Amino acid sequence: MSAASDVRPDVTDLTLSVTDRRELVEWTIACAERLLPLFRAQRPDDDRPREALEAARAFMRGEMDIDDVRERAYASHAAARAADDPSALAAARVCGQAAAVAHMAGHARQVPRYTAKAFPGDRARRDEELAWQRMNVPERFDTYVYEGD
Repeated sequence: MSAASDVRPDVTDLTLSVTDRRELVEWTIACAERLLPLFRAQRPDDDRPREALEAARAFMRGEMDIDDVRERAYASHAAARAADDPSALAAARVCGQAAAVAHMAGHARQVPRYTAKAFPGDRARRDEELAWQRMNVPERFDTYVYEGD
């Protein structure tokens, strides 16, 4: 993960600068990619969550505008509503939230919340995934993501 700055963002600012959002999107994509297989296992023909992550990557590169990324995020949430399995539903939500960070940084706070819901009945796996996220969040965003509410 790249470090654009050492300045910690204001936890009350849900929007943040484009530069900050691009850096934060990098982390949310990494988190979502780890969960995407949970969705693909249940709905292998539904590409909406993967397309949301591709849109977020395009935003990071400056190749896609916010409105187009937001449409892909909405589509990922629609895929979540179509999922019958709680793990698949939560994984699609994480993908949607990851892409939505391009629009509003505050969506990053939902990534750990939906991750926790992706592992019903498997507390060890849930804790492992949440620990990975916390260890890999860019240091300057740790308070923003985890204590910003």
